[in-house]
Amino acid sequence: MIEVKKQRGAVMFEEKEWNEVKKTTQEEINPLNEEKEESEESVTIEDQPDAEEKNETSSNSEESTEKKMQNEGNQLEELQKKYDALNERYVRLHADLENFKRRSRQDQAAAVKYRAQDLLVELLPVMDNFERALQVQATAKEAIAIRQGVEMVYRQFEAALKNEGLQVIEAVGKPFDPFVHQAIMQVKEDNVDSGVVVEELQKGYQYKDRVLRPSMVKVNE
Repeated sequence: MIEVKKQRGAVMFEEKEWNEVKKTTQEEINPLNEEKEESEESVTIEDQPDAEEKNETSSNSEESTEKKMQNEGNQLEELQKKYDALNERYVRLHADLENFKRRSRQDQAAAVKYRAQDLLVELLPVMDNFERALQVQATAKEAIAIRQGVEMVYRQFEAALKNEGLQVIEAVGKPFDPFVHQAIMQVKEDNVDSGVVVEELQKGYQYKDRVLRPSMVKVNE
């Protein structure tokens, strides 16, 4: 019995001692918890912005958004102007290119069509000399034979030029045409209508639809 009581007393002593230790530990922990709660409350209060600050931040954000949209609109307008200018320039350059191509085709076609023009212009004085030579009257047999040979060469030469496209401009008896006739003087003849060519001083020629040399003529008043 004595031993049992001793054991109970020891247990009770140990339990009492443990309670005192527990109480002491709890008293030490409580101030720490209170400090922690106060710190959290302080942080929470400091982290929360005021209503005015929130409104100011929201207003600044809206102004920034409006300014950004305005800048984007200005940039878009400038880009549209640049696009319109470039597009207008492209249209003009494209039109110039098409005109250049058309003129080039026309020039090439004209070069082929009138390829013999320069040569024919050089040969017109030769035709004039043949005609002057044939106007001389020959009496001797040798002169007549030479004249016939010259006339034969002239006819062959004239035929070759006609095949190339050379044409004689009609003048005598035709109304005066300033595009194909060159009036040297005016005369007065009663039996001829006014403005009609009465005499040709020099033949005129045209190559296809181009006048190489107008006819020199006399025109009735």
